[in-house]
Amino acid sequence: MTKKKIYYIGDWAVMLGPYFAETPFNNAMKGVEMFNYGKYLQAALESSGEYEVTSVPTWDFYRMAPGEWEQILESYDTIIFSDVELKNFQLAPSFFDRSQFGGEPLTFPDRVRLTVEAMHAGTHMMFLGGWLSFNGEMGKGGWGRSRLAEILPVECLSVEDLVESTEGFRGLVKKPEHMIFNGIDIHHTPPILGYNRVLPKEECQVLACWEGSSDPMLAVGTFGAGRSLAYTSDPAPHWGCNFVYWDDYARFWLNAMKYLLS
Repeated sequence: MTKKKIYYIGDWAVMLGPYFAETPFNNAMKGVEMFNYGKYLQAALESSGEYEVTSVPTWDFYRMAPGEWEQILESYDTIIFSDVELKNFQLAPSFFDRSQFGGEPLTFPDRVRLTVEAMHAGTHMMFLGGWLSFNGEMGKGGWGRSRLAEILPVECLSVEDLVESTEGFRGLVKKPEHMIFNGIDIHHTPPILGYNRVLPKEECQVLACWEGSSDPMLAVGTFGAGRSLAYTSDPAPHWGCNFVYWDDYARFWLNAMKYLLS
């Protein structure tokens, strides 16, 4: 059986430090550590043997040379974005390389346009929540301010959209007959510590909301030949630090991927 290919961008972080200052003249950074918070979702999707997941940090996406993103969009069945703010799509390293100033005009293939076109051509996509997703913290996510809004199955707010609680939130299924909920009850997840507030979108389906509100938790839509899924919390810590240990975590994501590719 040929495995379906998934390209997962985001949910990595680098910790620098601690920073030691012994004297005004003697100070140094004493450590660098890389965290792959996406390992939980990657392991869940690969657990059935049906999917091969390539997980990359956002800086790999940002630093792609012209033509690389186009090749990935053609080669992979599904793309996952999680905590990938709009600047990663809209900026390129060459824009900040002063040695290139004054020569040929500096431009770069528009990754937003390419992503929208790929969806319509049949590449499926997951848009997952976090501080830098949807509109995000202080609007840094920015997805709704770009053409990405055309392929999201929800409407982004125009203000900061973070909803957080140290007591957590639970979901409430609206479409229990949907295949994503086969064999699971999303209401019984461990407490989820935050989500991005979004609005329903016409001609798309809200499959689950956050309990006590009408805020979409899970929504799907079809744009051209591609399917789009939005889960408005994070599949990884910190919002998902309990969620990743839910007994049905893997089944939930496998069902979601099966829906996208069915």
